[in-house]
Amino acid sequence: MLAEVINIKKIYMDYAATTPVDPDVLKAMLPYFSQIFGNPSSIHSFGVEANDAVETAREQLADLFHVKPEEIVFTSGGTEADNLAIKGIAFRHKDLRKHAGPHIITSSIEHPAVLETCKHLEKQGFEVRYLPVDHHGLINVADLVQAIGKHTFLLSIMFANNEVGTIEPIEEIGKIAREHEIALHTDAVQAVGKLPIDVTKLKIDALSVSSHKIYGPKGVGALVLRKGVHLEPLFHGGGHEKSLRSGTLNTPGIVGLGKAIQLIQVQMNKEIRHLTLLRDTLIKNVSTIEESYLNGHPKQRLANNAHFRFTAIEGESLNLMLNDKGIAAATGSACSSKKLQPSHVLLGIGLKPEQAHGSLRLSLGRMSTKEDVSIVSEVLPTVVEKLRAMSPLWKK
Repeated sequence: MLAEVINIKKIYMDYAATTPVDPDVLKAMLPYFSQIFGNPSSIHSFGVEANDAVETAREQLADLFHVKPEEIVFTSGGTEADNLAIKGIAFRHKDLRKHAGPHIITSSIEHPAVLETCKHLEKQGFEVRYLPVDHHGLINVADLVQAIGKHTFLLSIMFANNEVGTIEPIEEIGKIAREHEIALHTDAVQAVGKLPIDVTKLKIDALSVSSHKIYGPKGVGALVLRKGVHLEPLFHGGGHEKSLRSGTLNTPGIVGLGKAIQLIQVQMNKEIRHLTLLRDTLIKNVSTIEESYLNGHPKQRLANNAHFRFTAIEGESLNLMLNDKGIAAATGSACSSKKLQPSHVLLGIGLKPEQAHGSLRLSLGRMSTKEDVSIVSEVLPTVVEKLRAMSPLWKK
């Protein structure tokens, strides 16, 4: 029995939660921990060398998103980038709090980094409108236009959902925002590397990036901020990052993020084709399980996301049993997976609590293989059958 446990092939299908650091990223970072260790704000040679590396990374991000290097602000990750964009823009418009009507418009299925930030701003006197979505997770653009009021100054709509993988109509939303002279922020943490993103063409004013979702290190990210969009900083101190984000820059992390972005430039198209093939195979195989359903949009979804629900199944039990078989998956977002209540995203697309609790997210990545998909496709029906045999909700 012990030998069987030891010999289990481990399969990672939770790339939407985090990714391993790419070996080339790690190699690029290593010198900046001990050899090129200067503070990039220092004017001596040690500092200049570190600053050169930071500016190279800034250029690498700018190239991917089709913006200017000065439009990149480094942060500690996607959550800080979301907070900096939303709070920063809101506090620039604090005088509008005395006027009734929506000041900020977002969707009901945003990442907690957006939703909790908006809830905080409501306590500060701002009015927030939370748009519903359809059963695929798409917002209705007509609803968005109707919701815009005289004093609306910010739209915050995620590029692609972190749980069900649905891709929102950001290009259309960008046009609407620009026509109404409203700033558009998008949390693109899940979309970067899975979709081409031209910030200028899409008329995005602020875009959040996280390094650890794209094979870079944890603890670093960026806010792409269009020139002319003004923010109130969250941190005050030495005036780093054009006084928008004070604090000594994380040079190794920024170098790693830059390298991860550079790899995306080279590999993205090939990787999208690879992931789409694996995703579609996985969806086809899992859909043969009785009373299994795909959550999210069937076509307009991220290349690496396959999100299912199973009748009469408890997702946590399914996840744990898969883990025993060597398969790492998720019931929802890693940022809220320890909460007992059903996912707000799944409730937002119209699922009942018991349906939401019976869901499973399988997210693929750069190292995923056809063999991985085959093994999961073989193991999952057996696990579902075993759990249903124990479930009082399943038809006997």
